[in-house]
Amino acid sequence: MFRRRTPQAPAPAPVVTDGRTPRRLWSDGFGTLATRAVQIIAVVILAAGLVYASQTLSVVVIPVLLALIFACAFEPLMGWLRPRLGPSFSTAIVLLAIVLIIGGLGWAMVSAVRSQWSELYAQAQEGFLQVVAWVNTLPFAPDQAQIDEWIASVTDFFTSAQFGSGAVAGVGAVANFVTGFVLMVVVLFFFLKDGPQIWSFLTRPFEGEWYARVQRAGAKSVDTFGAYVRGTAAVAAVDAIGIGIGLFVLGVPLAFPLTILVFLLAFIPIVGATVAGILASLVALVANGPIVAIIVIAIVVVVNQLEGNLLQPILMGRALKLHSLVVLIALAIGTVLGGILGAILAAPFAAVVWGIVQVWDGPATPARWARRKDRRVGARA
Repeated sequence: MFRRRTPQAPAPAPVVTDGRTPRRLWSDGFGTLATRAVQIIAVVILAAGLVYASQTLSVVVIPVLLALIFACAFEPLMGWLRPRLGPSFSTAIVLLAIVLIIGGLGWAMVSAVRSQWSELYAQAQEGFLQVVAWVNTLPFAPDQAQIDEWIASVTDFFTSAQFGSGAVAGVGAVANFVTGFVLMVVVLFFFLKDGPQIWSFLTRPFEGEWYARVQRAGAKSVDTFGAYVRGTAAVAAVDAIGIGIGLFVLGVPLAFPLTILVFLLAFIPIVGATVAGILASLVALVANGPIVAIIVIAIVVVVNQLEGNLLQPILMGRALKLHSLVVLIALAIGTVLGGILGAILAAPFAAVVWGIVQVWDGPATPARWARRKDRRVGARA
């Protein structure tokens, strides 16, 4: 007749602030601040762990990231070839083209440096002696004993065990590069051949709205990476051709290696073109004199202005929708974490993160915190 009542846990006692309005613990301003602080600390710890793991496994992580970027860049070509030639044959063609282009550029650059190294060394030595002679004419110039001491210190360093250990480390770096390059080629083969199947497998744990969100994020990442790499490569090619023609006409030594270097440094936004211009002008100064060096600087400035004001808006489009300050901060962080390669990868990864934010809640709907506000009412648009 009588039902036995199930004992219930007592409700937590509310925190009474003014004797009339009860409030739950952690619901006031300091509680919200503490909760956000704990969340931020957890995110920072997770990010630090990922960075540490990436640096520890850099021989694996970097080749996989480069393979992913190359696969995104060549996805339109693979999409056109795959139904016509089959996945295996089309992958072999694209992969062979990539390896031949990278290997050919590297071989040509090394061969040009080797063939002109003795000439450049003699010119550099002569230029160094001229600089020393000019310094000796200054009122605060060092005496010959100090100069001899500096030269002896440099000579001792190059003949010391420390420099020998550095050379051994350089041999290890070359071995790591070869290992990473082979791994990148293998991973790139599977990304090109089975990319859609790999992505389908990775999205299996997601369902409902999260599945749609992951699909949008993946498509946006591929589009952003591909557009960035293709646009930057086109802009870098135009830069290298323009500056390279000027170097060849002026008779600057190592013109071809400098042209390849201009092409590679153009993948570092904002600072890459400046560094390439400085290197080219220094070589011209040592080998051809100050007049030719000034002409080289003028050529670099004209080409960079043409790139920034005409080529990038046309060829890059909206692939990199980031403010210059954001790009600079991303470059600084990437350089600290990954050196030159980190500087190259920082901008496209920042663009991908922002692109994912832009499609977080829908194909054209950014995440709520990133939406524009209606200034008239102060609400999110």
